[in-house]
Amino acid sequence: MSSLRTSRTRLVGAATTVVLAALSLTACNDGTGVHAESVAAASTPAATPAANSPAPAKSSAPASASGTSATEATAATGTPRSAAGTSTPAAKAPASAGKPVTCEGSVTRTVAAPLNRPVNHMLLTVTNTGSRTCYLYGYPAVRFGEAQAVPPVIGDSQPQAVVTLAPGESGYASVNLSATDGSGTNGHTVKSLTVYFQGRSGNESVGTGAHPSLPAKGVYVDDSLKVTYWQQSMDDAVSW
Repeated sequence: MSSLRTSRTRLVGAATTVVLAALSLTACNDGTGVHAESVAAASTPAATPAANSPAPAKSSAPASASGTSATEATAATGTPRSAAGTSTPAAKAPASAGKPVTCEGSVTRTVAAPLNRPVNHMLLTVTNTGSRTCYLYGYPAVRFGEAQAVPPVIGDSQPQAVVTLAPGESGYASVNLSATDGSGTNGHTVKSLTVYFQGRSGNESVGTGAHPSLPAKGVYVDDSLKVTYWQQSMDDAVSW
């Protein structure tokens, strides 16, 4: 009997131990264990951003075609840039034509052409070949052949204003070579001609002279030789 009671007591004790162990395990699973796992999950940082996270904000500064903003380009070079990234060239100031000069051999071209009408006349044409306006003062001081004197000018042919030639323009004077009625003296043929130019004062020649060519047979001149003042138009030159 005593042995049986002892066995029952051991069985009851063992069963109690099993029940207590089970209760202890259940408490762990429902409380501390679950809480520990939650804390661990909350304290672990996310490896990647969520799929619906907003994208990083972009710069609002406009960029040029080369990827540099207009503000950066101006600060780096000091030159404003267009949308294509190229510099805008500065406008150039127009070049000055300079002050007018006196017409003379180095800035003009002179042509001598005998005329059929009026007879015994020659037309001198002076063209400004320079880059600046020039003034034709007075009248041509002509020298035919080896003549020592300058022929006189026809006083009534003086124009109201100084002849002014812009680059490329021409002025004119006519030369009365000989008397049409044969009254002239010391007539002879010449084959060379030099034309000298007067300055503002009209007292002397300035610059270099011109050497226009004459016909191969030459031209006939006598003591009635005279010239007109320089004229702005050809018609005025041949009217004397």
